[in-house]
Amino acid sequence: MISIIVCTYNREQYLPKMLQSVAAQKCNFNDFELVLVNNNSTDETHLICEKFVAENPSLLVRYFVETKQGLSFARNRGLKEAKGTYFVFIDDDAFLSDNYITELTSYLKNAPKELGFGGKILPFLECELPNWMSKYLESLMSVLDLGNEIKPFKGAKYPVGANMGFSASVVQKIGYFNEELGRTGNSMLGGEEKDFFFRMKAANIPILYFPKMMVHHVIPAKRLTVEFIQKLALGIGESERLRTKKNGIGSYLYRWILEIYKWGGTFALFLIYFFKASPSKGIMLIKFRHWISKGLWG
Repeated sequence: MISIIVCTYNREQYLPKMLQSVAAQKCNFNDFELVLVNNNSTDETHLICEKFVAENPSLLVRYFVETKQGLSFARNRGLKEAKGTYFVFIDDDAFLSDNYITELTSYLKNAPKELGFGGKILPFLECELPNWMSKYLESLMSVLDLGNEIKPFKGAKYPVGANMGFSASVVQKIGYFNEELGRTGNSMLGGEEKDFFFRMKAANIPILYFPKMMVHHVIPAKRLTVEFIQKLALGIGESERLRTKKNGIGSYLYRWILEIYKWGGTFALFLIYFFKASPSKGIMLIKFRHWISKGLWG
């Protein structure tokens, strides 16, 4: 059985549609359970969840409130409550394709018993993209499209949190999400997904991309502002500082070497965009790298 875990915090605007995409699955409802974790929301989330449970008696839905504020706390609560053989995390503002469970079940039949995996994430835009947005910043919108073939996440690549999963046995082997990382309330600290999947890579657990395991992820207008990108980039840098320092000073210094290398790539992209008459895209990449470095320095 697959455990779909949805951790939610103050997303009353999108949560009903997300939950309906679960109820609309074209599969045997015995193939999955839905674990809802309300991370101390202050809006109507509680009522939305209770209403969904009452209106969908044919679904196996279990609802919990996690009072420790923070996405990693909520995710770990979901892991502890889930009863499936595989755990899947879907964001509360992402909508499943109606054959999501069927496709994922098919993939898992032919996959290694112990693995991590992630699927395609397409944007659900609420406004037009700004002229400074480039494909190199798409990951900031939790967009992921590696094509239409199954393939491993190689090198530093890993699944995006809006649509990711792993075998239940993985948790027994590498532990839970790092609760010192991850978003808390309105903070932009992250890094818990990267930390988790990098521990999987260190344990030689395969991590695969499943293209038909697809969701659409809401990209609201507020996520397409310079102010949001700045806050997000600073959070990325701070998360990397916390994550690497926990592994020792050598890991932190290596991360700075990598940062210098990334600066070189950023300058190269800036020049490419400059000569392609798209300077705003190049300038934003420079700013983005500067903000990450600033967060990494602390």
